[in-house]
Amino acid sequence: MPRFYSPIPLVCGAEIDLPEGAVRHVQVLRLQPGDAITLFDGGAQGQGGEFEAIVLHMGRNSVRVRIDAHLALEREAARAVHLLAGITAGERMDWLVEKATELGVASITPVAAERSVLRLKGERADKKRAHWQAVAVAACEQCGRNRVPTVHPMATLAEVLPTLAPAGPGQRLLLSLRPETRALREGAAPQGALWFLSGPEGGLSAAEEAMALGQGFAPVTLGPRVLRAETAPLAALAALLI
Repeated sequence: MPRFYSPIPLVCGAEIDLPEGAVRHVQVLRLQPGDAITLFDGGAQGQGGEFEAIVLHMGRNSVRVRIDAHLALEREAARAVHLLAGITAGERMDWLVEKATELGVASITPVAAERSVLRLKGERADKKRAHWQAVAVAACEQCGRNRVPTVHPMATLAEVLPTLAPAGPGQRLLLSLRPETRALREGAAPQGALWFLSGPEGGLSAAEEAMALGQGFAPVTLGPRVLRAETAPLAALAALLI
């Protein structure tokens, strides 16, 4: 059944107009009045779970639906893993956000690292963040998640680290090529929320790694091979969440 995200809280029995993005998707699928769809509100303000709905009316630029039933169904990972990812170039960051969402990441913070190629400020940065959040929404629609991970504003590592919640041993991990690193599974705490930091192309600088280590991050490795900047955090998420 087609799934669509609604940014407004959903209530059984209500009739609502779908948001613009969902309208376009419904039209592409050529749905008709009477067709059944699934809605979810992301869990931030509403009940969470998902809702069964019926298409009532198809307009040129609008779709009206009736919400019939609520299902208290979640497909979230057993632990919350928050990804701090060095911003990668081109469409690689889009791909990283999409796949990290599918794997079950709790939130994504794009880190403007010293070696990041993409550097945006002001309105351009806000537009890029909105784009990445939309990528996360679309990934949730596809993979069945009912809770949309937050894509935080892009920031430098020095700006991000002081904002992190306190964490115990093994709950702040830094992907590193340092010789004293431990294997990811050995360094990670067995349960509880976890923050995972990975660099952009070329990795984090020595100063950035030192900054992270000073804030309680433990260096870990994924093995003897050097993975691409968009591959490494996904391999880590798969190991931690699946």
